Amino acid sequence: MPNQALPLQQRQLETVLGVRWMIEAVLFDLDGTLLDRDASIKRFIAAQYGRLGNYLSHIPKADYVSRFIELDCHGHVWKDKVCQELVAEFGVRGLGWQALLQDYETQFQAHCVPSPFLAEVLSELKQQGYLLGIVSNGLGTFQTRAIEGLKIQDYFEVILISEIEQVRKPQAEIFHRAMKQLGVTSIRSVFVGDYPEADIMGAKNAGMRAIWKRSLNWEEVKGADATITELNEIPFVLQQFESS
Repeated sequence: MPNQALPLQQRQLETVLGVRWMIEAVLFDLDGTLLDRDASIKRFIAAQYGRLGNYLSHIPKADYVSRFIELDCHGHVWKDKVCQELVAEFGVRGLGWQALLQDYETQFQAHCVPSPFLAEVLSELKQQGYLLGIVSNGLGTFQTRAIEGLKIQDYFEVILISEIEQVRKPQAEIFHRAMKQLGVTSIRSVFVGDYPEADIMGAKNAGMRAIWKRSLNWEEVKGADATITELNEIPFVLQQFESS
């Protein structure tokens, strides 16, 4: 674990010297933060049911959608297990779980729903001169496709995905790698995410400030430096950070 006293000491020194503690970089989580995953998965499942109707038509659509969402557990369950369970529970014939998984892996990106104000906020942050990055847990190809599905890849100087990096949030190492590639220090960097342990605790362990994007999955999160409901609140929060 990094020395948590160092960022505070450097910040105190800059305060004594009259130097503004300017934020240089804003890094983001993907699922649940930039990507409205709940809306995306619902849109995907409905489309999958129609696309594979020859194999799934014996299942009421509402039952298939609700069970997929339940098994998926907000993305915390590997999709191979989800697909295996769906095929077994609903007695799907002529379509193996591997084919169901492949459909998910290749088609999900066509159904990605951005979080509200996503493009506007990223454009504003770029215009204000912030360096932007993504630090995401997940599979490299799948997460890359999701980012492409959102059409936001050109906004970011760095994109780190846990499978490719072989290190996952909340480990501080993946945050440090992103900041090193951006050429910034932790005290001048902010992380925005929705997951308390991986995003907020991870960013704090890396010496960063952390903004929690509210999620219905958690009532409150300890340790966040700020809390937002929508992405368009970020520029105001950054102003508060810089003036504190």
